[in-house]
Amino acid sequence: MAEHPIGGGVSFVRGLKVLICVAESGEVRADRIADDVAVPLSTVYRYLRTLRDLDLVEERDGSYLPGWRLQELSGQDLTHTRLVELGHTFLRELRDVSGETAVLTVRAGTHAMCLRQVESRHPMRMAFRVNQLLPLYAGAGQRVLLAHAPQTVIDRVLEQPLRHITRHTLDRASIVRELERTRRTRYLVSHGELSEEAVAVAVPVFAGGEIVCSLTVAGPDSRCGPAWQSYARATLVDAGQRLVDALDDSPRR
Repeated sequence: MAEHPIGGGVSFVRGLKVLICVAESGEVRADRIADDVAVPLSTVYRYLRTLRDLDLVEERDGSYLPGWRLQELSGQDLTHTRLVELGHTFLRELRDVSGETAVLTVRAGTHAMCLRQVESRHPMRMAFRVNQLLPLYAGAGQRVLLAHAPQTVIDRVLEQPLRHITRHTLDRASIVRELERTRRTRYLVSHGELSEEAVAVAVPVFAGGEIVCSLTVAGPDSRCGPAWQSYARATLVDAGQRLVDALDDSPRR
């Protein structure tokens, strides 16, 4: 059989670009893939059908997401499982030390997801629901994830209409400035962006050079003044490093 190295190579590279676009975006429509990789839409659909047959991508409501096989190959499922297993201990320590709700958040496409939390013991407290999807652009833990997301994800989040959840939710220009500052300082404090009179402090957690989650403590501003925020940041940085060490050790164990 005759081989066509040039045509075959081009097709292979195009298919990889489509796969990479889905993997980096987390959730993306076919027309956006076509724009991003500069491939005709009909060709993109052909690649997506093959990738779907191989369980590397899956289709949901007209969008394409990483399939179970791609997540398995990338280690994402394993990482989330390990975060669930290890996270509770660190969150409980953060709750006890800070006195406020501690949350572990991961990115799910163009949203954030509350993977685990340990609520404050105070009657008045801030809390999400486990597995609750949250906007990536609002709130400390979520925007930390956005700051370190691939540029394609950042672009998609900022291109969509940004809902003003409270009067303190940032506008697009302010978010862009905050993303740059967050990448530089590796922490973030938010005030009332998701819930009025709430304060949250968050840090990113990196493993293997990639952000795997954010750690956040959050409470009402009546208890969470500047001194608490400073102490919370130091506590989160320490907990984040210990979580990374535990993630590195857990496969060997």
